[in-house]
Amino acid sequence: MNISLTFWQKMLLTAICFGIAVYCFILKLPSAFRQYDKELHALFYFMAAAFLNILFAKRNLLLHSIIFGGLYVFGMAIEHGQVLSKKLWHIPHGRYDPEDVRANLTGLAVFSVVWMLLIGLSMLFKRNKEAMPAPPGNFDPY
Repeated sequence: MNISLTFWQKMLLTAICFGIAVYCFILKLPSAFRQYDKELHALFYFMAAAFLNILFAKRNLLLHSIIFGGLYVFGMAIEHGQVLSKKLWHIPHGRYDPEDVRANLTGLAVFSVVWMLLIGLSMLFKRNKEAMPAPPGNFDPY
């Protein structure tokens, strides 16, 4: 299945997803998940990087780097936003947590390693496929 989206459709989809993410990050984490806070941060940023790279970057290293930097800044802004929302709206949640920012960076770094490995393997297989001679027509070894 090949779904082709225009640039503005991709931007709208991204804005909706990140609007939901901002709303959810401002809320206090349910008590059942608090012991997994750092893992959830890393997982979210891994998945967000995957989503944005599949949607926009494909194999472009510059776009991948921009997405990486943007998500890192987004993570720091969310942490500051939590402090601000606590002051303005008295939403009871934590403080600015540098460990959360570190977990965000971990998720981004792990995704970058996976992405670079996949892109490298893709290029290697593409190069090998181009180097192989085409089989002769009507070739049947049996």
